[in-house]
Amino acid sequence: MSLSEINARIDKACADHGRDRADVQLIAVSKVQPNEVVEEVLKEGHRVFGENKVQEAAGKWPMFRESYDGIELHIIGPLQSNKARQAMELAQWIHTVDRPKIASTIARLAQELGHCPQLFIQVNTGEEEQKAGVMPADADGFIKECLAMDLPVRGLMCIPPVDEEASLHFALLRKIAERNGLKGLSMGMSGDFEKAISFGATHVRVGSAIFGERNYG
Repeated sequence: MSLSEINARIDKACADHGRDRADVQLIAVSKVQPNEVVEEVLKEGHRVFGENKVQEAAGKWPMFRESYDGIELHIIGPLQSNKARQAMELAQWIHTVDRPKIASTIARLAQELGHCPQLFIQVNTGEEEQKAGVMPADADGFIKECLAMDLPVRGLMCIPPVDEEASLHFALLRKIAERNGLKGLSMGMSGDFEKAISFGATHVRVGSAIFGERNYG
């Protein structure tokens, strides 16, 4: 599916649910995609991209920034403390602040570097053992802890369980965000971004619907 088709679907979802299109940002998830495929999307004028791994981002985006202005990079995968500095030097947004250790590491590095990416706190709405994210019951306390460190927390992020109705998780994330005064909601992927928009998503993370299926070989 083309980038223009995805944008048209976002436009329609916004219109259908009374959302301002300017309030919904499309993040093209370029993880594991060959550079030539990513560059085709850059040539179409898109400038907002998401990467799961800091190492992969480091091997791709400094090069692209030499040729294309205005690139905005989002780290959307689990972040290790030893990769935090590199992530903060590369990216404008980090979506996966999920535990006190990474929050305190980012706060310390922000003082050293003199800047900090915009942050989302990841909430494990499905309470899945294998998945990153703060548990819903602990989210309010962790949000307050991060804000007390003067971290620029702009919202919350979730990845619903694959075998559950995503709407339940989008609604839960919105509820947690609202009671903590946070406006950003990073939720919705290739299969459910329109539904996420109906629940207030401000950032949708779309990969395979733009680039095609990934080849991990």
